[in-house]
Amino acid sequence: MVSNDQRRRQLAREKFLRQQERRQTARRRARRRNAVIASTVVVVLAVGGGAWAAGAFDKDKPKDDDQKTEAAATPSASPSKAPDPCDKPAAGSVKKLSYKKEPALSIDKSADYTMTLATTCGDIGIAMDAKKAPHTVNSFDYLAGKGYFDHTKCHRLTTAGIYVLQCGDPSGNGTGGPGYTLPDENLKDKKLKGNVYPAGTVAMANQYNAQTKEGRHTGGSQFFLVYQDSQLPPDYTPFGTISADGMKVLKKIADAGENTGQGDGAPNATVVIDKATVRKS
Repeated sequence: MVSNDQRRRQLAREKFLRQQERRQTARRRARRRNAVIASTVVVVLAVGGGAWAAGAFDKDKPKDDDQKTEAAATPSASPSKAPDPCDKPAAGSVKKLSYKKEPALSIDKSADYTMTLATTCGDIGIAMDAKKAPHTVNSFDYLAGKGYFDHTKCHRLTTAGIYVLQCGDPSGNGTGGPGYTLPDENLKDKKLKGNVYPAGTVAMANQYNAQTKEGRHTGGSQFFLVYQDSQLPPDYTPFGTISADGMKVLKKIADAGENTGQGDGAPNATVVIDKATVRKS
């Protein structure tokens, strides 16, 4: 016969084993969740014209002809999408421009520069930091002056893990660039505390892979606008801050969601940069 004391010890052991099993299960789930978030970061931001980035993007993004079929087959896809909050794009087409090398540094690093993205969803004003990111600001000044960004789509919206709208690709699929690359700048900005890109930040996309430590200095023309604090390592050149009115436009775009229902895809809103203008003040 089992004594009361032995029974208590047996129950205590069983309780301990159940607790250990629950903790192990929780740790496994946490590791899987962190792996998913980490892979999302790499896929979303490691773009700028490389074939590797293009493959990662295309793998998750349905082709235009398949969107209706996939939406019907995906449980998370909404049967009735919210109305598009943006206007129709202005008449015109994307210019196919490419350059062999980075433009000569011609901006005044002591001056203030503002970029205005006149989009179909409203104007997004960006105060650019020429002192801390001169090569990046100089490139935007040059490309905007050539009409490089005009009529281009903002091709990616991320609504899980990180919270960004990505623009600046004339090809509209995450593979395009100006033909040259830019050096990484301002990666030690004090605003990037705790590996967080705060809401309102504008930064460069690139092909850097934190796991292999490869892909430095690969920024081109693609950039991302942060509409909510996003946990990211300081690997992406921060070069601008979005205006208060611009943040309202960005929130409207984010609220419309993205087309996969998985937190990473093309925005449901028709986000087109009708005109990009850079001004010195």
